[in-house]
Amino acid sequence: MSTELIYSDATKLAELIRTREVSPVEVMKAHLYRIEALNPKVNAIVTIAGNALQCAREAEAAILRGDELGPLHGVPFTVKDSIDTAKVQTQRGTPIFKGRTPDTDATSVARLKKAGGILLAKTNLPEFSYGIESDNLLTGRTNNPWNMDLTAGGSSGGESAAIAAGMSPLGLGTDLAISVRGPAAHTGIVSLKATHGRVPMTGIWPREPRRFWHVGPMARSIRDLSLAFSQLAGPDGQDAYSSSALPFDNNIHSNNRSLRVGWLVEPGFGPIDREVAVTVETAADALKAFGHMVESVRIPAFERDFALDVFSRLHVLEMKPGFVKTTAGRSEDEIGAMARFMLSLPDTPAADYIDAVQAAERLKDGYAEYFQKYDVLLTPVLPVPSFRHGQAELQINGQTVSIMNIMSATSPLNVTGLPGISMRFGTSHNGMPIGVQIVGNWHAESTILHAAALLEQVSPVRELHPSL
Repeated sequence: MSTELIYSDATKLAELIRTREVSPVEVMKAHLYRIEALNPKVNAIVTIAGNALQCAREAEAAILRGDELGPLHGVPFTVKDSIDTAKVQTQRGTPIFKGRTPDTDATSVARLKKAGGILLAKTNLPEFSYGIESDNLLTGRTNNPWNMDLTAGGSSGGESAAIAAGMSPLGLGTDLAISVRGPAAHTGIVSLKATHGRVPMTGIWPREPRRFWHVGPMARSIRDLSLAFSQLAGPDGQDAYSSSALPFDNNIHSNNRSLRVGWLVEPGFGPIDREVAVTVETAADALKAFGHMVESVRIPAFERDFALDVFSRLHVLEMKPGFVKTTAGRSEDEIGAMARFMLSLPDTPAADYIDAVQAAERLKDGYAEYFQKYDVLLTPVLPVPSFRHGQAELQINGQTVSIMNIMSATSPLNVTGLPGISMRFGTSHNGMPIGVQIVGNWHAESTILHAAALLEQVSPVRELHPSL
């Protein structure tokens, strides 16, 4: 029974709990035992919430009393360690914040708790959430449950590994340029980066700059993403970016309208591994088989402005003051390689910064034009499947590119604020997950969740879990 519990999605667990087929205590114990057994190898979990089991007992008592139950009542969830959790350490992957324990929950955490979820644990990340691998001086390196020699990605790599390994059914990650979607693709789970501002960033480091930052759900099923997003979305009166209170239709399986779908592998993202390209085209064919209009597309704005370069020129200048302030007066053994690298980067000249601002507007215009004709865009999530820890370069179709190119297909959505889903739809020759990215128009989360739910029905790999 515990094996069934650890690989059930959050929606199923909530149903089993609501119908009293299992208790919240049973569910919590199953996940705690799983963490005890696997985390020494995977290193996804960095702190267990000390009151998790007591909260599960209280959730069970509420059921026995006949209390009104939230949609996630009794379901454990995990949270990336850059997101504040009341009375539970939030150390941000750095010795600088070792032992830091917030008094209040981030808005996103509070909303999952209000829905009945129970905080189980905090998950690993790169130093300050800056990095494409979840490794830091304080809590070490997270391994990919599918192959311990390979990365689980960053910056929400601990979260993705925990969910893939059955240590958590549902979690929260943050995304600056790749960070919920890339790790999900590395480990074969699903994640949603919603339209910028749909979910408040209140209680998450850094407070500023945050115009490219997002917080979003990571899970084992598309319906879990939809359920979690329905609880997370909406303004909180503190994050000015989250001013929109647009409605969201959580009934993603009832959408019968015909979709107009374009798919794109190259050009615009740099070189893409052939197995990844085939997976994207296979997903496009699957949507076509459902009767939707599907065709290969090109987006001229991508070919004019490389979004990863635009992002880099904008964000380096914006984030450096915060890094300088945070690390001031700290000893070398408190500052990791990524922070030292970020501090060493030259400031973007004013002319280049202005050009990047204008390029970002051109990219937004390019997407706006695209979504006049189409409802969905299918792309890669990553240009390659998961790779070895510590790589500095990628070899793709005979070309050598910087490891930073891993963000080439995800960063456009941060520059523009568009929503995107990462989900597995293929397997590499060496057995590693391959994901596809489903992109929608601004505030069109229900559309891409519907498209993802269709793909989930026919995914050739949806039942596979890593052998651990």
